[in-house]
This record gives sequence, C-alpha cells and structure tokens, in this order.
Amino acid sequence: KTDISLTVERLQKELLSIKIRKEISKVEIVTGSKIAHAKLPPILTPAETKEIGCHILGIEVRPIYHNQETNQAFPIIRRELQRGFAKALKNSFFEFTYNHTTHRPRNYQSLGRHSMVKAVWEIDKQLAEICSGFDFLLQVTPINGSSAWAEFSRNNFEKIPEFSYRPLTIDPALSKRKLYQVPIERIEDPTLSQLFREQQLELDRKFTMLIDRGTPKFLYGSLQLYGPVEDPLMKLARNLLEKLPPRSREESSGNKVDAKTFAERAKRELDYFRKTFPQHKSKVVVREDITGLMVSQGNLLIGAQLKIPEARTEALIQHEVGTHILTYLNGKAQPFQQLNIGLAGYEELQEGLAVLSEYLVGGLSRPRMRLLAARVVAARHIINGATFIDVFKELNNNYGIERRTAFNITMRTFRCGGLTKDAVYLKGLVKLLDYIKMGGELEPLFIGKISAEHVPIINELLWRRVLQPSLLRPRYLDDPEINKKLKGLKDGINPINLIKRRKS
Repeated sequence: KTDISLTVERLQKELLSIKIRKEISKVEIVTGSKIAHAKLPPILTPAETKEIGCHILGIEVRPIYHNQETNQAFPIIRRELQRGFAKALKNSFFEFTYNHTTHRPRNYQSLGRHSMVKAVWEIDKQLAEICSGFDFLLQVTPINGSSAWAEFSRNNFEKIPEFSYRPLTIDPALSKRKLYQVPIERIEDPTLSQLFREQQLELDRKFTMLIDRGTPKFLYGSLQLYGPVEDPLMKLARNLLEKLPPRSREESSGNKVDAKTFAERAKRELDYFRKTFPQHKSKVVVREDITGLMVSQGNLLIGAQLKIPEARTEALIQHEVGTHILTYLNGKAQPFQQLNIGLAGYEELQEGLAVLSEYLVGGLSRPRMRLLAARVVAARHIINGATFIDVFKELNNNYGIERRTAFNITMRTFRCGGLTKDAVYLKGLVKLLDYIKMGGELEPLFIGKISAEHVPIINELLWRRVLQPSLLRPRYLDDPEINKKLKGLKDGINPINLIKRRKS
C-alpha cells in the first residue's frame, strides 16, 4: 500500500468512530482528479501537487447540523460533530506525521493549538469572576448547628429543629443573566468549549438551588448536581456499617486537639507550600459560625468549637490542606482560572483524593469510615422520602452511631431542603480505587480541581502545553512507605480493607 492509502484508511477509521445521537457515521471514499466543492476552485491543480510531491484529501460532510428545508441550525449537534472531527483529524495527522515525516510528536494531542486566542482568556476571566462572587457551600450550610442540637436534645429528638443560614450575597437571577451573557460560542477550540459549557451549566444549577433554598425543589437540584445514590454504593455503605464495630477506642481514647492547636498545625503545612509557591495567599481562620472544617476559596475555615482526636490530626491536615488547598493552589498557578475554582463535577474526585490521603498517612479510622458510609445511607433515605427524624433514628438506633454524630450527619443531609453532596466522599473513594487499579497515576490528579472525566482533556492540554505540570505535590508522596501502599492499591482493594491493612 502507498503512504497515502494508509493515511486515508486511518482517517476513515477515525471518522467512523464519530457518533451523533447514538448513530454511527458512514464514510465513503471517492477518488478523483478534482478535489474541491463544485462551485470552488481546487486548492492545487494536479500538476502543482505532482510538482511539490503532495496529495490532497477533501472531506465532504452531509449537513446534519441544520434543517435543509428551513435552514434552521442544530447547534448542539454541530458542536458534537466539531469535537468528533477534531479528534479524528488529530489522530490521522499524528499517524501521517509520525510515519512519513522527520517530526516525532509524543502524542496525537500535542498537535493541537498551543497558544490561545484572546477570547479564551476573556471568557475564562468572566466565568471566574462569577464563580468567585459567591461560596455555594457557605450559603447552604447552617450557622446555628450547636443551638439546633441543643434544641433537638431538649425535645427528646422528636421535633425537627429550625436551621438558620447566611443571607445570600448575590441575586441568583441576576447572576444567571450575567452567566449567559458570557459568549462561550466564540470559542472555536472544541476541547475548551466543552469545559466552559459544562462550567456554565453547573453554575446555572447552583444559582437555581440558591433560589430554591428551603423548598423541596432544592433536593432535585442536588440530584442534578451530585447524582443519585446507586444500589452498589448503598450496599457497600450498609456493609461497612454492619461489619465495622460501632464502638471503637481509636478515637475515644487519647488527647483531643482544639481549634487553635489544629490551626497552628495547618499553618505549618501552608508554610511548607510556600517553599515552592511563595506568593500563595491561602490562610487559616477560626470562626464561630463554622461547624467542623471547611475550605473556602483556598482558605481553611475552622469551627471555634472543634475537638478532634490527636491521632486524626495528620489525616485531616492532608484531607483539607494537602488535598483541597493544594489543588486550589496548583490550579491558581495555571493560566486557566477554572482549575482553582473547580471544573464541573470536581467534588467527587476531590473528596475521593482527600479520603485516600487519610488512609495513606495512617489516619483513616473505623469511626471515620463508618461516618462516610452513614452519609451515603442518609442521602439515600432523603431521596426516598424519609424525614429528618427517620434518618436520625435510623443512624442512631440501627447502626449505633452516637447521637450528636447522627444529628450532624442528618443536619448536613437535610440542609436547605436536601443536599446529597456528602455521598460523594465514599463514591469518590470507590471510583478512585478503581482508577488506580486500572493503572491510573495519582499525582496528575492534583493539577487542580478536576473530575475523573476531565483527565483525558487535562492530558490533552498538557500535551499541547496549554497547561503546565503541577507546581505542588502532597508532602506524603515523598515517603517511601506510602509509595508501597500505593503499589498495593494497584492490585485492587475493597474500601473496608483500607482499615484492616492500616491496622496490620
């Protein structure tokens, strides 16, 4: 076969892989001396192509992206077609370049555009400004957790307490208007266009949820944002709760660390990051209106009443600082601001990484794993129509979870009308373990706040040198013992064995 026939066959194969609305494409190869549209002159004449030693390939596409009778466009189909064509052409060009020229690209994705047009940076900036204008989790988290617990206790756990929330710092309807004024359609690069559109749709859902705070509609928005609790995940959660004992000395004995002490330890971890990223501005703040720990826009917020077992300190440092703040700072060091704000659906992978870090540093305890499992059970129950009292009693009576802990889990699940986000901790861990088992590397996932589905896109942007390798890496990855643990995960492991292996 000639060189050109091999290239044509590769192009045909790649074009056949394009699917539009579940329909496989049909590709026909036609040879001829004139390769051009009937109303347009050819790029080169046959004599000119022979003289310079080249071949011309023409591609004619049936216009499925618009109605030929009314000339009405189908923009979503057009975008799908553009993405499919971009990948098919890059693969074909890679094959030809690698086998028939002296150039040796390392990956077909490296053939994409390296420099971005001005419109890309403008749209990235506009979306980042909208994202930075509010903190979704702060806006949907109760500020009266302690007093609500006291009220619930006084009423013998039979009356649902009233929760208070921060006033909205934005007008969600006006924010939506601003969001859809961002001209994402100006971006011609299919990869970046996809990222920005996903971000736009997720922000839209969050604004709708803020409008729906305190109503049944809020739960429906949560299901759109975080997905349902599928049967396999629920089965795993129940298995963990049944097999791991409800009473454990791992966290009930030993010294407790208060908010001030934990804050000092967290500040030392941020100082460690400054050795590589001296200009970062992340900080640690102890606040009265926070329950537990929360990372907001790169800062660690600590509830003033925090009390945690000393044995869990390092695990929580690596969860909050070594994962959430580290990925924020790595994203901050990239040219695209979306990577520090968080690409659409990033929470699942983020929490999976954070929980895995707890295991790697030896702090994933039995009570902690039971807590993550209980959150899944609570989320499934609220989806199925259970009440606040139903879920609290289920956790306390059936699974032996201490009352205050059961209350906190239930409060987090029922906030604003129903937030199922807490199910992503265990869900993300399971998916991450599968990723590692399939040969996926851990370190590239720290490049910013991304989802598992974005890994191929991020790799493409790295190959194209649009993005740079991560600036920071978790401190624990330098420990040879932890690398042994990571190698062990490649054989596959059930989450319950993360506890058993830690003890052994």
